[in-house]
Amino acid sequence: MDKKCERKSQDTSEEAEEENDEEEEEEEEQEEQEDEDIDEYTNAVVTNESQDEEICTYCDEDAGIDKECESPKDPVEYKMRKKRALLKFKTLVEDAICKNYLVDKPKKSKRNAKEQQQQLREDISLWGVPLLPSRDHEGTEIVLLKFLKANNYKVRSAFYMLRKVMKWRKEYGTDSILDEDLLTRDNDELKDVVHTGSTDKQGRPLYYTVYGAFKDKALCTKVLGTEESRENFLRLKVQNLEKSIKQLSFKSGGVDSIVQITDLKNFPAPMKELSSISKKIVTLFQSNYPGIINKNILINVPFWYYTSRVVTKKLMNPRARKKFILARPSNVTQTLSKYIPIEQVPAQYGGLKRDNDVEFSPEDKALEHRIRANAVGHVNIPVTESGVMIVWDYTVVGWDVSFKEQFIPDDEGSYTILIRGGKVKRPTENARNSYYISEPGKIVITVESSSYARKKVYYRFKTKPISAEQFFLGADAETTA
Repeated sequence: MDKKCERKSQDTSEEAEEENDEEEEEEEEQEEQEDEDIDEYTNAVVTNESQDEEICTYCDEDAGIDKECESPKDPVEYKMRKKRALLKFKTLVEDAICKNYLVDKPKKSKRNAKEQQQQLREDISLWGVPLLPSRDHEGTEIVLLKFLKANNYKVRSAFYMLRKVMKWRKEYGTDSILDEDLLTRDNDELKDVVHTGSTDKQGRPLYYTVYGAFKDKALCTKVLGTEESRENFLRLKVQNLEKSIKQLSFKSGGVDSIVQITDLKNFPAPMKELSSISKKIVTLFQSNYPGIINKNILINVPFWYYTSRVVTKKLMNPRARKKFILARPSNVTQTLSKYIPIEQVPAQYGGLKRDNDVEFSPEDKALEHRIRANAVGHVNIPVTESGVMIVWDYTVVGWDVSFKEQFIPDDEGSYTILIRGGKVKRPTENARNSYYISEPGKIVITVESSSYARKKVYYRFKTKPISAEQFFLGADAETTA
């Protein structure tokens, strides 16, 4: 009896496996058939792939000259090609939404007619922008152009990329990812690894990733040690990117991209887990967020990483190459201040922005003072009233200078007071100080550069009333780190 039962169970399991195999084959055949149906829909608009006009997206669009191919183009014809590609793409997207195969694969059934019409009434959108061209939303063309540019204006390729993005967003749950609490007690340190903050000179949101925290092997193991923890880190990256996209304005003249800043200070030597997740992040962002990242600025780049990236950049096309900017530790402030207002550059990178700053805000604009190479510069801050406290903030791009801060009274009979002085090669924060003014005069900041490079000094200041208690306690000099 036992042997018969065993044989029956074996026969049953074999039959179940055969049924599963048959179901999988049927599903594959159905998917292939559905893909063919999509191709039929696509070919109705784009009749031949070879007829797609491929446009070099890294050429000089204003001049109509392709620098890479070194072939002149008629600017008018160039713009007409782009317009034709956009028109084809809009027609194809409109058709895909109306026939319900942009997000899901088409199902030929009369039963689904009402469901399709119902879905049409829903807002099929991407990054908060409706995709149905007939709705005439001003952001629709801007979003669709991002897909065209990413595919050299090849309509079919752009359409398939859009479908894949919409499918991925549905499966990944990006529309609800902002509501997820991905930071817990176990991984609370990640709030300092991935975060957003301030904007660049064009108003683009800044998206920071600070990998230096992973020098702690325990943290690295905790964050990247398991498949679940790596997936959580990946979702955190996507969540912060989606948070940045919420700040964008997809309209004419609006800000429709972000700047990604990656800090590699104390970046651990190449390790399998970190390398794997980094590649996965890059691939995911490139595949699902075309045109969203305007620049990738890598700062505090280690020498070994710098040399490897220099070689890699040579293999990129010029358009992609321009998006990657590498800055060695000595050039961090100079690089960031080129794209970001110095008031928005964090103090640890040589800027003027501090967390929870009670003295200054980003709206308090800094003044600029230039110093010639191998010369001495003086920044004068006049104070015409007495009985006030003056607070000043300044940073020297590049540093490696000698400096001193003095108070020089207007009265020639009074003494000049040295407040502070020294030599700084590479400070972790900007210089901030304060001084009680008992008589009219001026604060003079002297900066001496012994290098052959020009220096820029950014500074700002303000005066504020001082209490009687502070005055009688003799608050003559208060230094803030």
